[in-house]
Amino acid sequence: MPATRAAPATGPDTVPVGPVLSAFDPVYLGIDEFGAPVSVPLIYRNMLMGGEPGAGKSSLLNTALGHVALCTDTRLCLLDGKQVELGLWREAADVFVGPDLTRANRTLMRLQRVMDNRYAYLLFHKRRKISRADGMNVIVCAIDEIAYFSATAGDKPDRELFSALLRDIVARGRAVGIIVIAATQRPSADIIPPSLRDLFAWRFAGRTTNDVSSDIILGHGWAARGFTANTIATDNPGAGLLIAEGGIPYLIKGAYLSDADIIALADYAAWIRRPGHLATVPTSHLVAAA
Repeated sequence: MPATRAAPATGPDTVPVGPVLSAFDPVYLGIDEFGAPVSVPLIYRNMLMGGEPGAGKSSLLNTALGHVALCTDTRLCLLDGKQVELGLWREAADVFVGPDLTRANRTLMRLQRVMDNRYAYLLFHKRRKISRADGMNVIVCAIDEIAYFSATAGDKPDRELFSALLRDIVARGRAVGIIVIAATQRPSADIIPPSLRDLFAWRFAGRTTNDVSSDIILGHGWAARGFTANTIATDNPGAGLLIAEGGIPYLIKGAYLSDADIIALADYAAWIRRPGHLATVPTSHLVAAA
């Protein structure tokens, strides 16, 4: 999603120009090996990203967040054990959780309560999923490094609680507009068991150290059929295999946002979420091209 800065505002009536996006619109991720743009629908779906450090998964995660942050019908819930991968978006988020497993669990329990309330709404109206016409905000829960919360921080019961809550939200949330985008640099069976992986409709495997790690992200048996992220060059960050449920992996190159791009996008996203946002001009004057 290319972005450039416009000239400074010349007066109090000047309003920054930005795209009118919706969570129901496809999300641009990058290009395929033929140079064609790759966009994926996230509504009613979840996305898992994995790969070794430096493979580009966090960059792709930020690219997806660049879209959803500019959607006026989307709220952000960010969990980042390192703080710095998603931290630039914290002013645009309703919730930002750093290296705090207890708070992460409380946040997922809040999402679980919202999810149950929305299902009660659908049951009352004899429906099976929300639609754009309902006017509900889509809640995007982005998690950078699942392993920190599920296998590293805190005590074992708290880590197991996190894993159970995450599995429930990934399994049941998408029909009511609660979407999970998660990334990990430790694609192993204890971090991403097949029962959890298969709940993610979209899966992206950046470079991995072996075929087993690639299969843990994409699905069992793909490496044996010639689809493995282990063959991606180490000097090609952002390249990886993308697969949709029921599909075949294909090579893509994820779009790249610099820190300056993210700061500008996040500043604008925070501004459009403020009450009475048309009354003032934010510090960053952003023009974003779709």
